[in-house]
Amino acid sequence: MATPGPHTKNYTKEGEPGFFFGDYCNWHRIPHYKSFFFESPAAKIAAELMGSSKVNLFHEHVLVKEPGTEDRTPWHHDQPYYCVNGFDTCSLWIPLDSVPKDTCVQFISGSHRWGRWFTPTKFVGEQFEKKDEEFEPIPDFDAQLLNYDVLSWELTPGDCIAFNFLTVHAAPGNCSKTTRRRAFAARFTGDDVRYIRRKGEMSPPFPDLELKEGHPIDCSTFPKIFPRDEKLPKASLNKFE
Repeated sequence: MATPGPHTKNYTKEGEPGFFFGDYCNWHRIPHYKSFFFESPAAKIAAELMGSSKVNLFHEHVLVKEPGTEDRTPWHHDQPYYCVNGFDTCSLWIPLDSVPKDTCVQFISGSHRWGRWFTPTKFVGEQFEKKDEEFEPIPDFDAQLLNYDVLSWELTPGDCIAFNFLTVHAAPGNCSKTTRRRAFAARFTGDDVRYIRRKGEMSPPFPDLELKEGHPIDCSTFPKIFPRDEKLPKASLNKFE
C-alpha cells in the first residue's frame, strides 16, 4: 500500500467509514510476490487441485479492508472479467490477518459447475460502460441464499482457500474496530486454458498482449511456473526488518 501500482483502487466512497483498497499485477516489481509464485509450493498445490500437468501464473490481487469498512465485495465470479477460457483454473485466497467467519469471503458451493457466466460489475456496485452481451445479469443472491450451500470459515494466517475462477463468491465488510482484513489472492491457470479477448471491459485489462485467440497463454506476462524451470533466476529478497 505504501508503493501502489498503476491498477490501485480505493473502493470506499468519500465520506464513508473505513478504507477498501485493491491492487493487482505487481509480481514483476515486488520481490516477495515473485518469490511466492516462483519458489513456494503454491504452483504445485494449484497443479494438484486442477489435475493439470502445468501451471501458469495469471496474476495476483491484494485486497485490504481497514477496521470499520462497511463496503461489501458484491457477488460475482472472476472468469468473466478475465481474458481466459477453460476450466483448469485456481485461485488461492490467503489471509494475512485473522479473519472471523462473519467477515470471511463467502462461496456458493458447486457454482463453478453451473455452466453460467454472469456479467462483471465493479466492486463498488457500478456497471462497466462496455458489457459482453453473451453474459447474463448477476442474480440477487442475497435474496436467495437459503437456496444455496454458502461456505465460509474462520481463518488465521497460514490458512488458504482454493477455488475455481467460476465459483460465485462475495465478502462482507470488516466490522472489526481494531483488525485489518488483508488478503493476497494468487491466480493460476492450467492445461486447457486459452486466450480470449472479451467483448466487454476486462479486469485486469492486459492491453499489450499479442496472444492469438484460442491459443495457450504461455508468455512473459503469464509465465509457466510449474514444473519449475531450474534455470530461472530466483527473486532477489531482502529480509524483513
